[in-house]
Amino acid sequence: MDIRQLEYFSEVAKYLSFTKASASLHVSQPSISKAIKNLEDELGVPLFYRSPKQLELTDAGNAVLTNVKIVLESFNNLTTELTDIIDFRSGEIKIGIPPIIGAAFFSKLISQFKEAYPSIEIMLTEVGTKKIIHELEDGSIDIGLVCNIPKTSNDFEMVKLVKDPLMVIVHKNHEFASKQKVNFSELENQAFILYRKDFSIYDRIMEECTKNNFYPNIVCESSQKDFMVEMVEAKLGIALLPSKIGNNIYNNEIKAIPLNCSNLHLELGMAWKKNKYLSFAVREFISMSKKDLTLCHS
Repeated sequence: MDIRQLEYFSEVAKYLSFTKASASLHVSQPSISKAIKNLEDELGVPLFYRSPKQLELTDAGNAVLTNVKIVLESFNNLTTELTDIIDFRSGEIKIGIPPIIGAAFFSKLISQFKEAYPSIEIMLTEVGTKKIIHELEDGSIDIGLVCNIPKTSNDFEMVKLVKDPLMVIVHKNHEFASKQKVNFSELENQAFILYRKDFSIYDRIMEECTKNNFYPNIVCESSQKDFMVEMVEAKLGIALLPSKIGNNIYNNEIKAIPLNCSNLHLELGMAWKKNKYLSFAVREFISMSKKDLTLCHS
């Protein structure tokens, strides 16, 4: 048994397809099939149930997969740590960031970090918070900026960055445009331009609607704040955006109005996986964010 066999098995189990695993690993399908057959022979159990229509993990396969994930994570931690020792103060940080936020909330932090460590690459990936959590779990990213932080999690470490109230974004000719504040209950009959369902803030807004005894009329879902603002400008509905964004919309056709006595906030935190080796670069980025969280607010 070697690490290559375990990697092949894990990838086939992930896709339940030799063809997709082959494409993902850039390894020929016969090589993967042979490696897994050798692994099955060595363990003395079939790991997959092979039928003409589909591939399924056997009970033994599921048991092996649970342990293989631990082994592969430990191996990756080892290789990352050794690389870190050899290549001190270089490398990269892979960060997941919700596109509805952009870099608005932590651009100064990135700028300061790049000034201190110019040889460290920062790679940003725009995905929703739910996807970020998944990619933190499987190791695709090192750090994730997550909206509306889970109250409890045994899988992640977390530092809170921002708690930003949502505002109502309306066209200047909208009935709310002259208001100083809007009660959430007043939104009942409005057309909503809302975040996509894969954004955790979507769930929070839906919960708030339920508390106010109505279901929103959703006319559009998006992951892009600029598109949402354009839809408001076209008088297709109202949007709910964080005040950090709402107060910085430089468009004479748009009004941003605070919600009255609302607990509806965008909570932005930075998360990373527990029990995973963190490279020098990642550790320094986390340390810098903890030392001066005001960088994320200003």
